Amino acid sequence: MDVKDILEASLFAANEPLSIVELQGLFLLEERPDKHRVRDSINQLQDEYKAKPIELVETASGYRFQVKSKYSSWVARLWEEKPVKYSRALLETLAIIAYQQPATRGEIEEIRGVSVSTNIMRTLEERSWVRVIGHKEVPGRPALYVTTREFLDYFNLQTLADLPPLSSLLDIDLLPSREVQLSLGDDAPTKRDVINDEKTITAEPLTENIQ
Repeated sequence: MDVKDILEASLFAANEPLSIVELQGLFLLEERPDKHRVRDSINQLQDEYKAKPIELVETASGYRFQVKSKYSSWVARLWEEKPVKYSRALLETLAIIAYQQPATRGEIEEIRGVSVSTNIMRTLEERSWVRVIGHKEVPGRPALYVTTREFLDYFNLQTLADLPPLSSLLDIDLLPSREVQLSLGDDAPTKRDVINDEKTITAEPLTENIQ
């Protein structure tokens, strides 16, 4: 059978993104395609689906098929459950963690100018969008929060480098005020290594596709 056909069928059947290595693992050792051939097949599939209502996208965890956003309002009618809506406070908190990470709860509160409720932090952790990677060596040893691979997957990001500039969030009024720009920097935050799901990634800004 053709490698591309096998990959297409497997990606349709998968419940989560599949990496190149996982796609290779679908084949017996003696017939296993190399990474270059798998990527070529993926590229061909992406080209073939450009004119279709479904697209093949790459996220932090791998590749997945999904409905293009312009069709989401119709597809959503297949399910009675309404999409979850998140409060402005939760989205501001998530945005600050994405830019500032690793960040403590106190640092988030200092930037927002108000306290962060326990429910917000619990929700972010339950959604697996943020996690604790350690504690800051200051009195009280507060927890240090970073975003996760699930966060990247949910917002269709491959890495944190795909996040838009902070100024775009201020323009759509996601963050509370221009004072946040002074707190986090005028452009993208200073790049620094952040441990995320046992891989090193670079801390940069948050997507504006939060709904």
